[in-house]
Amino acid sequence: MQHILQPKHIILKEEEANKLLRNLNVNSNQLPKIKLSDPAVPMGCKFGDIIKIERFDAEKRKKFVYYRVVV
Repeated sequence: MQHILQPKHIILKEEEANKLLRNLNVNSNQLPKIKLSDPAVPMGCKFGDIIKIERFDAEKRKKFVYYRVVV
């Protein structure tokens, strides 16, 4: 369970991850990393999964999306 102030962390399905990598023209090794032991990593996550992180900036009233690969 995530804290209300913690940004939303979503594990991408394999087909979503592959589509993302194709669209960005990168491989998973080129994405920023997040450790499996990080408390923010969702339950059931495993090495090599790609996580989508959604942050909302109230000041700019805009949602920002980040991606991390689990190491």
